[in-house]
Amino acid sequence: MENQFFVDSEFLSDAALERKHRLETDPSFRKNHMEYLPGMEQIESDICEKVITQMNSYEYEKYTARDVKAALEHESCSIEDFKALLSPAAEPFLEQMAQKARLETSKHFGNTVYLFTPLYIANYCENYCVYCGFNCYNHINRMKLTKEQIEHEMKVIADSGMEEILILTGESRAQSDVTYIGEACKLARKYFRMVGLEIYPVNTDEYRYLHECGADYVTVFQETYDADKYETLHLAGHKRVWPYRFDAQERALRGGMRGVAFSALLGLSDFRKDALASALHVYYLQRKYPQAEMSLSCPRLRPIINNDKINPLDVGERQLCQVICAYRIFLPFVGITVSSRESAEFRNGIVKIAATKVSAGVSTGIGDHESKYTGKESDGSQGDEQFEIDDNRSLDKMYQDISEEGLQPVLNDYLYV
Repeated sequence: MENQFFVDSEFLSDAALERKHRLETDPSFRKNHMEYLPGMEQIESDICEKVITQMNSYEYEKYTARDVKAALEHESCSIEDFKALLSPAAEPFLEQMAQKARLETSKHFGNTVYLFTPLYIANYCENYCVYCGFNCYNHINRMKLTKEQIEHEMKVIADSGMEEILILTGESRAQSDVTYIGEACKLARKYFRMVGLEIYPVNTDEYRYLHECGADYVTVFQETYDADKYETLHLAGHKRVWPYRFDAQERALRGGMRGVAFSALLGLSDFRKDALASALHVYYLQRKYPQAEMSLSCPRLRPIINNDKINPLDVGERQLCQVICAYRIFLPFVGITVSSRESAEFRNGIVKIAATKVSAGVSTGIGDHESKYTGKESDGSQGDEQFEIDDNRSLDKMYQDISEEGLQPVLNDYLYV
């Protein structure tokens, strides 16, 4: 299965080609993905053991229609109920799940839908993740925005009316160090009411610094909670260290971040087990840090530059809808984000049921917001995108479409005193 992910490598030197080949074919050549690297903080926490024990024992084929019906009838959703709702037995009950999810969403979020946009400020990466367009062996246009360019991009976005931004980088400390990201956070605070980060995992003191610079919350994709599968997909780089990535949200909360977001990239491995683990990661941390805001993202694989063959493994829109409805029923207070990886039609439907947050005016490239937002001709200096998006609606169009669905689009509801 993994071979379909590998990218064309004609641009590589002979030495690089040899290293890439050995990483792909010789597991003994790779570093142990469960061992921390120098400089990586290790924290005392029991969250990982709880999540993985539940995931490994999850036998979803054993659940029956009777289990699903019982789960839907219960006033509150237990872990066992959640497992039933994620199982294949629940697929015929998708309409009932959607109705229950819609009631929970309305109860806790009203008819609001929050809007944000991502800003990629660099696409340099030191990891070899075989499914990602930014991976260090993929031949793409690399770019890192200067401070002036970051501010210009932010001003273009802010002028559109957007009040929440998510700052992203490739995972390269050498090109995008914590100080560089911190300066971007300081700039973002000038233009936006809410600042999120989706960067490489860092230590508690570094999260504290980024929070002091203006960051409100941190998003980390675990990609897959299956450590064995993770090892075959993340062949080199700091991202290869599975446990360090797992504990990132907890370090962020210890560093003072107001909120954290979680996700598996559905389709990399068994999506039902990954969905279970993602939600339980939230469930256990929520009980340990009850003051924190928590949310779930629900991305599927998307095509990348130099590889148009990757597709979500066994995850169609119906399965994705099942996962999102199960999330809402199990975790009624948690925000749920559906990204522009999905179609406009799907996103229009899911915000009426369970999703509470969507991106608008999206670009996953570097330095191209002015050309996309204003129509100004590009100077050709942009960096390539991480993956292809499906829904490219502007903020104005997204706002209009949400309103026409009878929902209330919200740009920000935080007051700073």
